[in-house]
Amino acid sequence: MDEAAKTNRVRGPDFAARYFSGRVLDIGCGGDPVTPHAVPFDKPQGDANNILDYLAPESFDCVHRSHALEHMRDVPKAFRDWWALVKPGGFMIAVVPDENLYEQGNWPSLFNSDHKATFRLDRASTWSPVSHDLRQLAEGLPNCTIIDARIQSDGYDHTLTSSRPGMIGRALLGWASLRYRILWRLGVRSETALTIFDRIENRMGRPIDQTLGRAMAQIQIILRKDPV
Repeated sequence: MDEAAKTNRVRGPDFAARYFSGRVLDIGCGGDPVTPHAVPFDKPQGDANNILDYLAPESFDCVHRSHALEHMRDVPKAFRDWWALVKPGGFMIAVVPDENLYEQGNWPSLFNSDHKATFRLDRASTWSPVSHDLRQLAEGLPNCTIIDARIQSDGYDHTLTSSRPGMIGRALLGWASLRYRILWRLGVRSETALTIFDRIENRMGRPIDQTLGRAMAQIQIILRKDPV
């Protein structure tokens, strides 16, 4: 499901007016820009790992990226480079999967083979060998004030969280992925129907990617670049 549109539904009516009124860059937005007037930057526009090769520093009032940072080869570098694009007084908003809610203790990712990193918020310990604390990343940025940082789990059913799957669970994971694609192409959007299958298969050991529906399993952080 389009993650930016999903997140916008829980941000409130004043969020866009506060953060998206100026020139907005949306990194990794695909066909789901956070606001209609956002400047997109995705694979057709270039390599977001080296975004300063394409865009000038301090050229945007807001840099937004939803579920893009986990795909970067060098997360700290990408985070710093994206921050460099923000004008003084502007904002950067990052949304990333929460490693416990999304990956559920499994690495490499069971749900997205292109994920190169996982993220946590305000936790000293982690099970992931490629984990980053999002607040610590932000605290390393120059002239940065953290406006807000929170885990967003709206619609998430914690009773469906699974541990490492066995052979049956992995087999069911492949079958479920095929079923989702078939139902989607047929126009079936009933989350209730999908949840019935999910609950049965979850008891048999299959981890569930709840973000395929309306659930959120992510961290959002909002940063302001203070004038020097």
